[in-house]
Amino acid sequence: MAHPVSLYDTAAARELDRRATAQLGGDGFVLMQRAGQAAWRHVLQHWPQAQRLLVLCGPGNNGGDGYVLARLAQESGRQVRVVHAASQAPRSDLCQRAAQGYRETGGAVDIFDGALPPADLLVDALFGIGLTRAPEDEAAGLIEVANAHPAPVFSLDVPSGLDSDRGSAPGVAIQAQRTLQFIVPHRGLATGDGLALAGATATDGLDVPAQLFTEVQASAERLGPDLLPRWYAPRGINSHKGSSGRVLCVGGNHGSGGALLLTAQAALRGGAGLVSAATRAEHVPAFLARQPEVMVHGVESGQALADLLERCDVVALGPGLGQDDWSDAMWSLVRRSGKPCVVDADALNLLAQRGERFGDAILTPHPGEAARLLGVSTAEVLADRFHAAQALAERYAAVVVLKGAGTLVAAPGRRTQVVGAGNPGMAVGGMGDLLTGVIGAARAGADDSFSAACAGALLHSVAGDRAAAADGQRGLLPSDLLPWLHRCANPSS
Repeated sequence: MAHPVSLYDTAAARELDRRATAQLGGDGFVLMQRAGQAAWRHVLQHWPQAQRLLVLCGPGNNGGDGYVLARLAQESGRQVRVVHAASQAPRSDLCQRAAQGYRETGGAVDIFDGALPPADLLVDALFGIGLTRAPEDEAAGLIEVANAHPAPVFSLDVPSGLDSDRGSAPGVAIQAQRTLQFIVPHRGLATGDGLALAGATATDGLDVPAQLFTEVQASAERLGPDLLPRWYAPRGINSHKGSSGRVLCVGGNHGSGGALLLTAQAALRGGAGLVSAATRAEHVPAFLARQPEVMVHGVESGQALADLLERCDVVALGPGLGQDDWSDAMWSLVRRSGKPCVVDADALNLLAQRGERFGDAILTPHPGEAARLLGVSTAEVLADRFHAAQALAERYAAVVVLKGAGTLVAAPGRRTQVVGAGNPGMAVGGMGDLLTGVIGAARAGADDSFSAACAGALLHSVAGDRAAAADGQRGLLPSDLLPWLHRCANPSS
């Protein structure tokens, strides 16, 4: 059975390193040698033809890992040069020890002078998991020159300049083609800037015994496509449309009917048994022509919506809702209904203005909407997506799906989940409307909003990947995902 991948913050990674070192008799150099050996194996696996290696080393233990790799490459007959900034000669005891071992093989060490020589591979061993500020002066210059170098870059543990806790880069950072993480996967490489900077990632456990993990908690988990069967198992032979749930989609103000139509279509393709739509009367003919399976209603009064609310299991509120008197009335009625809700788009903007909580809600903001809900800047949200998602969950007592690269699902008292799927082609208007419907369908068939949010967010992202794989990312439309939602929601068929 597939399981989520545990992701760790810096404190947990350091604690595991400490425990492993203690078990090895207190000599951290054993782990450093294992890290260097693992990195060298990775080089041989992915760049076997590379003869000229340029290893960029910092002054700490990450640099020490680089010196061990450099020694192994030197001993194998490769042409190796280590480069470090003038102010970043080996400083930690372990790094000094590793550097001495490299020099004893005849290895060359150069001081960075503003340029880097030709090479087949650059190895980034400048900074490890402890860096939380922007690289400065010579180190920043070295990173910039490395990024401009034509050779691929291989990062050890973390791309230098990336905050491995927050998943953001406060300044210049290495753009790696591949990153090998040591002992545990770091949560910051799974979302935001981390996804963009780390390239393809792998983890080597360095033979740390499993029992050392018993009292060290992961801070997040990554959900992969292989987990879809957990939530989308084959239905019982005696299932009926009512047992699959009733979703009511509310929105589609003047000129925005398409947003709600996408939501309703996604709810159907996501597996809801019955889908209704409450929208402006002008949009009813288009709904009937495009998707006759949706029971569409032109709603101009509160009483009309109240009748529909009575018959649904979950409400998908917000796509195309607008912010006028009609939208305000719809928002208020839904909030007071007590029905489980998926809250998106303009409904989130109304929530930000009023600050009134929903009873059982899944909020699905993009970073800009999250910033308005928290009263901060979008840059602050992007600087620490994990913190923003959890802060939203606590403030609004809700499940939060913070969209973007490495979508996060957070809730009070729950371990944050990172969606390990999705692609840049999904950055187009209407994808969020689709997500609202998919999560609505998942919630209609489940008792737990957190589980439904995880299921819907993963299904939406996997469908996006399948659609992009079939026809390309650029020009991908939300409607292109509809047939893939149908297929991916039946992973066992």
